[in-house]
Amino acid sequence: MNLFSQMDLFSSDEILKTEFDLPGADVTLFENFFTTDESNRLYDSLLNNTVWEQDQMIIYGKQVNLPRLTAWYGDTKTDVSYTDKRSKMHAWNADLLFIKNRIEQEVDIKFTRCLLNYYRDGKDSVDWHQDYEGEQRKNTVIASVTYGETRPFQLKHATRKDLKRIDIPLAHGSLLLMQGATQDNWKHKIPKTAKKIKPRINLTFRWIT
Repeated sequence: MNLFSQMDLFSSDEILKTEFDLPGADVTLFENFFTTDESNRLYDSLLNNTVWEQDQMIIYGKQVNLPRLTAWYGDTKTDVSYTDKRSKMHAWNADLLFIKNRIEQEVDIKFTRCLLNYYRDGKDSVDWHQDYEGEQRKNTVIASVTYGETRPFQLKHATRKDLKRIDIPLAHGSLLLMQGATQDNWKHKIPKTAKKIKPRINLTFRWIT
């Protein structure tokens, strides 16, 4: 039985769109962007066919494993700079092209690469950060797709302490679009949890080469 097939009895495939009123950001959530059947199939296929890597980073002079597995796919086979090393860029596969084409029907952008993250359990996470560097943050598009366990996606303003943190639950088959200057003004995070939860696969499609 598919790991997430029990969702089928209670899920709806109606797309629900929510736009968030955040200063200096353009963030939109599409729940059920992919149907339950599509999401179940893509979860299984991506889990088993992705070339997952265990990246590392330097913290206080010590090399430690990132708390998740990752993989880069895109238009080019050249390596991409990520964390403290250069990661191999794999060519698009059929699953990723299917997802990419569906998103590109919603947003008028041709994505050039995708970072896949595999959160194996509640101990896997990503800390506060902003994607891209410098001027690239001022005008970019990131399309974040989730398959598997629902995890809270947290956002907090990079400089303004008067704005509250918000939590957006990213569920099976959802799409979160972050556009404009979102990366310049806001940080985001997937926190750890002590709860016993199922795995999650997240894909972030990017358009800057």
